Amino acid sequence: MFYDLQGEAKMAPIVGMLYSMVKENTERLQWITSGMIQQEVDYKGPNQEYNSTAQLIRHLTYVDINWVYRIKDQPIPKSLKQKYGPMLDKNNRLPMVQGVSLNSLISDYQSVISLLAETCIQLSDNELEKVVTFGHENEKQATIRWGLWHMADHNRYHQAHINQLRKWYGKG
Repeated sequence: MFYDLQGEAKMAPIVGMLYSMVKENTERLQWITSGMIQQEVDYKGPNQEYNSTAQLIRHLTYVDINWVYRIKDQPIPKSLKQKYGPMLDKNNRLPMVQGVSLNSLISDYQSVISLLAETCIQLSDNELEKVVTFGHENEKQATIRWGLWHMADHNRYHQAHINQLRKWYGKG
């Protein structure tokens, strides 16, 4: 197998390269979760004290849909907030997700990545310098360029958690 980081044909060069990072990590997420049964998708680690794979994928979906709408410079539709959110529950933890199939979680996430692709096709490399706000209270600022990189990095970060859950589950 040959690996390279190339942009998408219909995207500006740098936009395409950043998008391809997100896309590759999304494909990797699908690969590392392949074959999980529902019990494993809902597994919260030893003593049930960690976030489950389901919670982590839903979290990635919600964070990324928020980034898509930041990039589009539009408010996220209420229907999507309700479908994928909230960011945190009343205890400032990732909301509980249980009994939702891996197929459904991955399909929802893929829909967000498809919307990102549509958005990136319309984005110029110069627009990557635009500053947007983010954070629980929009207290942080970043460029769109950083936001795209963050989407890829954040996905990979939680893949490490999912890999650890898979190891623990296999020993159970």
